[in-house]
Amino acid sequence: MELKWLLYVTLLALGILAAQAHDMDEDNDADDVVDIEDDLDDGIEEVEESKSETSSPPPAPKVTYRPPVPTGEVYFAESFDKGTLDGWILSRAKKDDTDDEIAKYDGKWEVQDMKDTKLPGDKGLVLVTRAKHHAISSKLSKPFVFDTKPLIIQYEVNFQNGIECGGAYVKLLSKTPELNLDQFHDKTPYTIMFGPDKCGEDYKLHFIFRHKNPKTGKYEEKHAKRPDADLKSYFTDKKTHLYTLVLNPDNSFEILVDQTVVNSGNLLNDMSPPVNPPREIEDPNDQKPEDWDERPKIPDPDAVKPDDWDEDAPAKIADENAVKPEGWLDDEPEYVADPDAEKPEDWDEDMDGEWEAPQIANPKCEAAPGCGTWQRPMIDNPNYKGKWKPPMIDNVNYQGIWKPRKIPNPDFFEDLEPFKMTPFTAVGLELWSMTSDIFFDNFIICTERAVADDWANDGWGLKKAADGAAEPGVVGQMMAAAEERPWLWVVYILTVALPVFLVVLFCCSGKKQPSAAEYKKTDAPQPDVMEDEKEEEKDKGEKEEEEEEEEANEEKLGNASQEEEEEEEEDDRKRASEEEETVNRSPRNRKPRKD
Repeated sequence: MELKWLLYVTLLALGILAAQAHDMDEDNDADDVVDIEDDLDDGIEEVEESKSETSSPPPAPKVTYRPPVPTGEVYFAESFDKGTLDGWILSRAKKDDTDDEIAKYDGKWEVQDMKDTKLPGDKGLVLVTRAKHHAISSKLSKPFVFDTKPLIIQYEVNFQNGIECGGAYVKLLSKTPELNLDQFHDKTPYTIMFGPDKCGEDYKLHFIFRHKNPKTGKYEEKHAKRPDADLKSYFTDKKTHLYTLVLNPDNSFEILVDQTVVNSGNLLNDMSPPVNPPREIEDPNDQKPEDWDERPKIPDPDAVKPDDWDEDAPAKIADENAVKPEGWLDDEPEYVADPDAEKPEDWDEDMDGEWEAPQIANPKCEAAPGCGTWQRPMIDNPNYKGKWKPPMIDNVNYQGIWKPRKIPNPDFFEDLEPFKMTPFTAVGLELWSMTSDIFFDNFIICTERAVADDWANDGWGLKKAADGAAEPGVVGQMMAAAEERPWLWVVYILTVALPVFLVVLFCCSGKKQPSAAEYKKTDAPQPDVMEDEKEEEKDKGEKEEEEEEEEANEEKLGNASQEEEEEEEEDDRKRASEEEETVNRSPRNRKPRKD
């Protein structure tokens, strides 16, 4: 019991201390708000002195940044480490069908270091402003033509402030005579649109390509199916993520995030609407015949309403067996005017009408079973049948659900190589966002997977390594969190102390047994000795009982054998006497007479 109480007191004390620490922290925060201007310099000096005096953990290994360099042929590669927008063109276009105030593409782009960067010198393209249209683009080193090699596009995105509503996708701008990057806008023809997009709770990862109808020459957008993976963390964790699209000449595609496949499919089977239209369509001129019967069931025409069917019987009737409860106040209304209510001073009877006090529940009815005119409760009418309807039977004339006949699709075509899309010659970002400071970096367009992987390892891979080196361990994260929220100490303490307390409680809650040393102080037998003695006495008693039974059996046997011996001796004496008499009677043994 003493150990239990000690644990109880310890846990209670730790909880009180943690709560006091939390209160003191709040008080200190309030004092700091008041005196922050006066004590800022002193606080900085004290922190620096404490840092120099206290032992600090060993510094995390530094990751040195070096701009990535393509290891093979590329159509486009941009790391922004030059610190300028050389080679990029800002759009000066205006959106159609939009108010002039917001129609301009006047959103700002800058090359900056990422916030809280762990790699000094690693710069990127930043969408700086919010709630504006942004458009910027850059030419490829040469147009990309879809032939026998894959297309790989890859770039990095970091939503540094999270994202409310906006996108971070790229467009591969089609090679056309009309292409003018200075007038790049939302209607500028593109071949592929790829990247993340979010509004509300709808998290998307677009892959859209514009397919040219070989019969009409018109373009239609084809959307990839939505990935099954959960994309939310890529938009909310404020980390840099690597987006990759791989499009192969066999029409297969893969979409990767952080070098992990999140979506895959085939251009012929997994796009909406499908690339190829159906061979047959419903005839738009076909019409359902007037006598076409689609009714699988019909009312029985031979059915007759029974004579005793009363359609006028009500569904509910008054319960004739009900009795008014005793104490029912018939003369008291359920609601009365509030006696405490007063007419407002600004009440104008000419404008507002005659004032009446608001109604409240009649206080006299609270103790009574009810007030007002008593009425019998309503119950279900056992004779109610409702409106009579004939039963339904199978329709012998049922012809099924009518559908228009199929005819050959006049617009049918079959494109078995949708990979061979319109060549593109530029990459662009045309975005609207309600969140600022979206960070883009390390764009690459190439045809070899190894080149894209090397580029990713030299760029995104370094960011990932630097972030991992800078992040504290689990214990460090827990300590940092507790410094910001002291109440977490209670959670930590209970998490560790509670299991220990339960183990001790279950192990030590039994009846306390005296130790062997305590028994040595007296002549009282120890528990184990007492148990042994009891067992020995029990065994001894059982043995004595067995011996007594054996002795009794032996005694019985001895008496029986003794009687048998005496009987045999008696028989022997009788036989001996008989033999002696026989001998005496024999002539040989007679003595001769003396004359």
